[in-house]
Amino acid sequence: MSMGPLVGAIDEGTSSARFILFKVGSSEIITSHQIDLSYMSPQEGWLEQDPVEIVNVVNQCIEQACINLEKLGGQVKDIVGIGITNQRETTVLWDKNTGRPLYNAILWSDMRTTTTVNSLLSSIPLNRDKDLNCDQDYLKSICGLPLISYFSAVKIRWMIDSVPEVKQAILDDTCLFGTIDTWLMWNLLDIEIGVHVTDVSNASRTMLMNIMTMEWDDSLLRFFNIPKSLLPEIKSSAEVYGHITDGPLQSIPISGCVGDQQAALVGQRCLREGEAKSTYGTGCFILYNTGPTPYFSSHGLLTTVAYQIGAKGKPIYALEGSAAVAGSAFDWLRDNLQIIVDVAESQVMAENVSEHGSCVFVPAFSGLFAPYWQHDARGVICGMTEDTEAGHIVRATMEAICYQVKDIILAMNKDCGITVKNLKVDGGVTANSLLMQMQANLGGFSVTKGGLAQSTAFGAALVAQWGVGLGDEKSNLIVKDGETFLPRLTKELREKKYDEWKLAISKSQNWTTNN
Repeated sequence: MSMGPLVGAIDEGTSSARFILFKVGSSEIITSHQIDLSYMSPQEGWLEQDPVEIVNVVNQCIEQACINLEKLGGQVKDIVGIGITNQRETTVLWDKNTGRPLYNAILWSDMRTTTTVNSLLSSIPLNRDKDLNCDQDYLKSICGLPLISYFSAVKIRWMIDSVPEVKQAILDDTCLFGTIDTWLMWNLLDIEIGVHVTDVSNASRTMLMNIMTMEWDDSLLRFFNIPKSLLPEIKSSAEVYGHITDGPLQSIPISGCVGDQQAALVGQRCLREGEAKSTYGTGCFILYNTGPTPYFSSHGLLTTVAYQIGAKGKPIYALEGSAAVAGSAFDWLRDNLQIIVDVAESQVMAENVSEHGSCVFVPAFSGLFAPYWQHDARGVICGMTEDTEAGHIVRATMEAICYQVKDIILAMNKDCGITVKNLKVDGGVTANSLLMQMQANLGGFSVTKGGLAQSTAFGAALVAQWGVGLGDEKSNLIVKDGETFLPRLTKELREKKYDEWKLAISKSQNWTTNN
């Protein structure tokens, strides 16, 4: 029995990998399989994964999902293309002759490169007319990114400086670099040829791609002292990269590739200028589609490539901001303060308190992130009275999540002059309906929950089907959104409450000193 056409999505995240099969033209999931991934922390702040395990787990997910498909009466031959979405910035170096990794994958969140970043910053010619903190933005006009430990270039530089096998492979001209998408395609596609490719969305997270030309930039390579021979070919997000060599998907093309947060933007169908999505996980990732024009933020945000459909398609850009604390705030309430048992209880507690005793909480546990970037800030609770109860602190925590998102949305508005009218949301925290209503009330825009839990994988599936010529961004899709929340506060009350948040932000700053 034919269920097709179908399109597959390899969704390789930090904690797990999965393979999901969708029906082309809709968000209907036919089957899937997911396996957890392990990680290592050799030292405090170091985070690594075994690149070979990642490939093996992905293959196992593919095999089991194909078995599931056949049990349902479907056929693998109905799969027309495969998309990849992946944890971004995570860095792998390997030997092109043996295919063997030269070191473990260094994860996006790894902090070992702080000294590397400091060394690079010290090499920048000082501009005495500017704050020295501006040195972080020294390369921003070329790559759209600040010079911090997050991005791939500094991880490559650390491995070149610290791993003898990497140094030798570079001398032998056998060293290759890839983010996880590139590493997977090297292992899955046309193995005899050696397909060494990435897409523009992942390349834009390396600090090595010129965000205007979509090419590796010689001045960036000189700055980081990284040989160009390490780098993969940059392609669009939706085209055929090659065909899978063996296994149940043999001869099926990989035809889509996009980084995970950009994939969520596509999966939420934020495909027009001015549309934005927020993924609520441990923290929040907010991406804002700016269309074919890149905007270089002067308000603490990142400029990134959202996607490019086809080699002749125009690249679509996004502004990106992240809030450090979202879902983790509920863990803090549960584990540290012990005033909730679970997230569900937080909604009940917050709904059952009066305005008396209300307070404002800034969860700057390790500083303020975008758009403030105040690393010396610390958490504060302001405005408590004798009427303040545990429920008020829970409610203030929920409001804090909403205000952090609003701060980033307002910064995006200032950078490009496009006002967000509706925010698409996904992630586990969106199950809290009161929080979503608060986000609409305090943000002053409508909030729409995604009707699909796997919006990231769905985004990868969409670019894969576009990559084999089955539609494009303008195609109609059978997708059901979830609930929409409309603002209910008056403008005056919203602004009054936001002023209280900004006052609390000012109280949180300058609590520590850098020695």
